[in-house]
Amino acid sequence: MSWRAWGAFAALGIIWGVPYFFIKVSVQELSPVVVAFGRVTLGAVVLMPIAWRRGALRSLGRHKAAICAFALAEFVIPFSAISYGERWISSSVTGILIAMVPLSIALIQRFFGVHERLGVWRILGLGLGFVGVAALLGFGTISGPLGWAAVGCMLVATLGYAIGPLIIQRHLAGLDPFGPLAASLAVAGVVLLIPALLSLPARMPSTQVLASMAMLGLVCTALAMLLMFYLVGHAGASRAAVITYINPAVAALLGVSLLHERLGLGGFLAFVLILLGSWLATRGAATPHGRVAEAV
Repeated sequence: MSWRAWGAFAALGIIWGVPYFFIKVSVQELSPVVVAFGRVTLGAVVLMPIAWRRGALRSLGRHKAAICAFALAEFVIPFSAISYGERWISSSVTGILIAMVPLSIALIQRFFGVHERLGVWRILGLGLGFVGVAALLGFGTISGPLGWAAVGCMLVATLGYAIGPLIIQRHLAGLDPFGPLAASLAVAGVVLLIPALLSLPARMPSTQVLASMAMLGLVCTALAMLLMFYLVGHAGASRAAVITYINPAVAALLGVSLLHERLGLGGFLAFVLILLGSWLATRGAATPHGRVAEAV
């Protein structure tokens, strides 16, 4: 792997670990829907001109249904659900729960025509991952009805993040990725427009919140997706998948150090078990029926 690919790998590992921190800051003054809308709109504004210049939008007419489904599964539902959930649980716990994405992919991929053999190690990985989730939820990290509602939001977001790359693999794999990505962000912005307008803040958000929104849209969405497609193209999808195991560590570090969040023994134990389980559950290569695109 070239030094540029290693640089993209390191940058993406950090970039996709910080959204939960900026979401936590943003939802202090903005509604969750506004946060999600701002993020996808900024991403679309950056990526749409690039896709246009590359001519990547010309062949999307036959893939309208897949693009709309991807927009809902990858952007509208997860971005909104995570923003809602982070009003009630910490950003570090959010990052750990979202680490269940590889486990979710391993469980539902057969419904999307991806057939990978579940050997002993992968079954063990799934078991460890679910034990980690149980540890996270059972050691006092989550408390109260709103805390459990937030867990439900994260489970919904995790399912969306798992379905998104499976849609790419099944329906959009042969296209220039810039086209479907830019179009999906634009569709997500249209879907969220009216709910966002109905929940606009009464006054201008603080500079800190505006800066957080800029980071979410420009860096954590637009730049991150460009880096992911570059990394998959130059290093391979299997190596790019390791990003999934770095992001929760960054999220936990930022939450504990900057937001003074406490994970406790259950949180750290869950962190280790979920990451180990995810690694074991995603070992091996896809069969000739196709490989899942890890552009989560």
